[in-house]
Amino acid sequence: MDQYIVYILASRSRVLYVGITSKLKERVWQHRTKVIRGFTAKYNVERLVHFETFNDPFRAIEREKQLKGWRRSRKIELIEAANPHGATCTKKSDSPRRHRGPSLRSG
Repeated sequence: MDQYIVYILASRSRVLYVGITSKLKERVWQHRTKVIRGFTAKYNVERLVHFETFNDPFRAIEREKQLKGWRRSRKIELIEAANPHGATCTKKSDSPRRHRGPSLRSG
């Protein structure tokens, strides 16, 4: 069964980006290595700070739209509530080619 992940990336200067994917590690790697030009490459948005997993693609899309509609302050509250220390959810060394491990979540 496919899983769909809604995720939030942040830059060191706290620029936020909300996206959706079915391959989170690969997508984060693409953002970090800037293989796709665009918003995240331009603003160095590469730190995975929040993600949610869905089995239903329509619910995932609905959640992505919901998060994109939120004010920045509300997104930051969501991130800080689930990730109070501001740690990234992945390591810099994580890439789809080099690392095949369990879920990105710890604990």
